[in-house]
Amino acid sequence: MNLVRAELRKLLGLPTAWVGLVLGTLIAPVIVLLNAPYTRRAIAAGTLSDPSDLGLRDLGVGLIGPMVLGVIVMSSEYTSTGRDAPGARQLTATLAAVPHRLRLLLAKTTALVVVVAAQATVTTAATLTLTHVLHGEHATAPAPGRVAAAILYWTLTALLAYAITLITRNGIVPLTLLIINSSVVSVSYLLTKVTDLASYLPDIVGAQMFIRGSDFPVEVPPVTAGLVMTAWIVALLAVGAVLFQRRDT
Repeated sequence: MNLVRAELRKLLGLPTAWVGLVLGTLIAPVIVLLNAPYTRRAIAAGTLSDPSDLGLRDLGVGLIGPMVLGVIVMSSEYTSTGRDAPGARQLTATLAAVPHRLRLLLAKTTALVVVVAAQATVTTAATLTLTHVLHGEHATAPAPGRVAAAILYWTLTALLAYAITLITRNGIVPLTLLIINSSVVSVSYLLTKVTDLASYLPDIVGAQMFIRGSDFPVEVPPVTAGLVMTAWIVALLAVGAVLFQRRDT
């Protein structure tokens, strides 16, 4: 627990982590506000397929928050400590204090899960509450299971970013790819147009834990979707842990 608390303090002491916290928490509610006129027109026209999706779909744009947190919790260890010692990295001091690498990874993973789960809970509650305030009875409250699944999706997304960073030992590449894939153009979604197997990529299949509709080429039951995404995360974390054990600092 002392090691987890130390990793929590380290993570929350990073300025970039607070950027991820603020952006991830605020973007989804802001999008709900901006989309309110369009949503009202869609409700009036009867083109809204599932009112219980209101708010939940907007949570996707806030994923930049957990992505930043997932990347920075590991990439900060590989960042140079200063101009006076450009070759020195935080990881050297971290491993001197905690030589057991798997314990270190477990503590980092736990700290990340705690922070992202808390952020996701606050953001989901704020987004759904604002949606209800703006659209009243038209905004059907989603089932508690779907809300929990949305929070789980945020947490697993952060772990995905964390695992990729652990494997690559670089924060810029995974963060750039993940943000572009989730906000600019979804490579995963484009691949679903080529093969149905792409529907089982972690970001695509994971969304089906709490989002309904015909946007997905292959419909996957929520529980199965959660298990598939979790399997992806576990596999990537296992690869990252093995590499982390074998590499030098």
